Amino acid sequence: MLRIPTLVRYGTRALVHIAAAPPGRPVPVREIARAQRLSAKYLERIVGALRSAGLLRAVRGVRGGFVLARPPAAVRLDEVARALGGPPVVAECVDRPETCPRRAACPTRGVWVRIREAVDGVLSSVTLQDLVEEVRARGGAGRGDYVI
Repeated sequence: MLRIPTLVRYGTRALVHIAAAPPGRPVPVREIARAQRLSAKYLERIVGALRSAGLLRAVRGVRGGFVLARPPAAVRLDEVARALGGPPVVAECVDRPETCPRRAACPTRGVWVRIREAVDGVLSSVTLQDLVEEVRARGGAGRGDYVI
């Protein structure tokens, strides 16, 4: 079964929460954790990886937190997935063909490759701005009153 890694799902939710904040307003990890019903400790690990990948900037101080390093329209979900461990694995042979001695004659490998390409296509075509707009179109303010 194709599964999006938990880190990618939670990281995307956190980024959408930050993207929905007024521009330049730092969002504390505790606020995101509370709104998204996530462990603050686990979220700190995710936010650290997103910061290391250059997707977030930390703002220190009493009113500190995190802001996007780029506008939400410039952050694609494939970047988020790469920052948090990569896109979902369809089959090991897709990413590592050397693991399968039957790869040349396998009747299904081509299907798994096409599925991976389709997933990659979706992830590279959706931005954080798209997700914020989707939340707002459904009547949510984009901040804590939704679940992705």
